[in-house]
Amino acid sequence: MTNRLETLEDWAAGLLGQLAPASRNKLARSIGQALRRSQQQRIIAQRNPDGSKYVPRKQRNLRGKQGRVKRKVQMFQKLRTTSFLKVHSDGDAIRVGFTGRIARIARVHQYGLKDRAERGAPDVRYEQREVLGFTEADLDLIRDGLIAHISE
Repeated sequence: MTNRLETLEDWAAGLLGQLAPASRNKLARSIGQALRRSQQQRIIAQRNPDGSKYVPRKQRNLRGKQGRVKRKVQMFQKLRTTSFLKVHSDGDAIRVGFTGRIARIARVHQYGLKDRAERGAPDVRYEQREVLGFTEADLDLIRDGLIAHISE
C-alpha cells in the first residue's frame, strides 16, 4: 500500500509542479472532499481499510425506561459527520482528520489504546478499529481526480 502511494506521489509531482497555485489549491480541495466522503462511507459500512469489519462493541448493561425500545446505534455515528471529520488543504498537502477532543477518541480506536469510558471509570483497552486509512479505491480516486483536473 505505501509503495503504491509513493509511486503515485512520484508520478504526480511533475504534473503538480506545472499547475498554477490557484489551480493546485482547487485540486487539493476537491480531492480532500472526495477523500472525506470516501472515509465517511467506509465508517458507515463499519469497515477497516483492509476490508475487514470493525470488532463489535462490548455489550453494556444499561437500564432504560420501562418499555422503551433501545435501538442499536452504529459506532462512530457522529464522528463521521463533516463537523468532526475535517479537511484541510492547500497547494502542498491535503489532511483529512479530527481535531480536539474528538481526535483523542479517534486515536484511541485507531491504534487500540487504553482509555476511560467516562470519568471515574477504570481504564479499558479498546479494540483496534481503523477509523482513517487509505484503501486501494482511495488511491485510484486521487489518481482519477488528478487526471480529470489536468484534462480540463
